[in-house]
Amino acid sequence: MRKLSLLFVVLLFGTPFLHAQATRTWVSGVGDDANPCSRTAPCKTFAGAISKTAPGGEIDALDPGGFGALTITKGITIDGGGGQVASVLVSGTNGIVVAAGAGDVITLRNLRINGIGAGINGVLFLSGKALAIENCDIFGFTQDGIAVTTAGGQVFIDNTTSQNNGGNGLSVQSTANTFVSIDHARFELNNFGVFAGNFSRVTARNSVASGNKIVGFIAAPTAGTAELNLTDSTAANNVAAGVQAGNGTTSATVRVSGVSIHGNPTGFAVGAVGSIISFGNNYNSDGGAPTSTTTPQ
Repeated sequence: MRKLSLLFVVLLFGTPFLHAQATRTWVSGVGDDANPCSRTAPCKTFAGAISKTAPGGEIDALDPGGFGALTITKGITIDGGGGQVASVLVSGTNGIVVAAGAGDVITLRNLRINGIGAGINGVLFLSGKALAIENCDIFGFTQDGIAVTTAGGQVFIDNTTSQNNGGNGLSVQSTANTFVSIDHARFELNNFGVFAGNFSRVTARNSVASGNKIVGFIAAPTAGTAELNLTDSTAANNVAAGVQAGNGTTSATVRVSGVSIHGNPTGFAVGAVGSIISFGNNYNSDGGAPTSTTTPQ
């Protein structure tokens, strides 16, 4: 009797009823999205694997390959693996879009995200509790390497390069206070290196913004306020200025400690409703002065 009941369930709902989503799935350059995305039968693309991966699970790359654009709507980890090329190669679209739930945490690790000069944004963070970007190279997009437009949440950027994008290396333009932590990252050959815009709270440590077309590090919101805190970082060889606060329409505050500024026409630039607060231990060879100096505590 039980066998007949099981047969009825299979006929009624189909075989997918019997297969739960896996907590870990796999992609391969020689995989197939018709596969179950197991280690021995991997999928071809991240998009093919994500529907077979449980919330909170992980998609891992077995070998080098181009695994395609992806939209993420749940908490998940995407790991390209160390020592190989796990790429997202796109043209005319975004590389990875994160549009997850309020409690979802997403991690992108060990990925090369290449816009080949025609992609839109490398990583577009629309919603979610937190996004971590670790050991990634993002380059060649017409807009931003990393674009944060959330209503709150947190972003963590570690050991990552955002380079040669038509917009900004990192842009934060939120609708509620959004916290961004940057450590050992590089922002080069973009429009602005790091742009702390609306409702942004950005902290960068041991990071570099060099060779950008306008400013290396800037806080300049037009809504809400912006805070940009720089520690033990470098702004060099940018076309207009190394570090700037202001020139938006609402308050912008930049705090600098142990920052080296070289090869820019202006080291510290202060625009309308902007202020730069120095802890007195910076190295600026390019002129311009902080708005005020405070004593380390």
